[in-house]
Amino acid sequence: MEFTERKRWLFFGLPFTFTKYMIREDMITVDTGLLKTVENDCYMYKVQDVQHVASLAEKLFGLGTVICFTGDTTHPQLILEHIKHSKEIKEFILHQSEEARMKRRTVNTLDIGSGDLEDMDD
Repeated sequence: MEFTERKRWLFFGLPFTFTKYMIREDMITVDTGLLKTVENDCYMYKVQDVQHVASLAEKLFGLGTVICFTGDTTHPQLILEHIKHSKEIKEFILHQSEEARMKRRTVNTLDIGSGDLEDMDD
């Protein structure tokens, strides 16, 4: 399965921007620009968490924003802004990122603080 969406204006949800999102099973690609095009990729296994946000204006025009929290260097927060089918895309990214981590046997670790034990005695 694959999704291809364009960033849209909030005004009636019209796709008059030059940002294109391609969400595939193994990676997310963001193409931006008209005269100078920048293509940026993020592998699915690097996606750690996904958030869906929909403002009132986005809800009125059937849009939403998906925020991916990643371990990627260029995009620690990958924002897919003002897109249609945002809830479906969020669920797809969550499912595929978990599958990609399982295939690669990648483990996510959290830094919960490695403070000195002396600090804890106080």
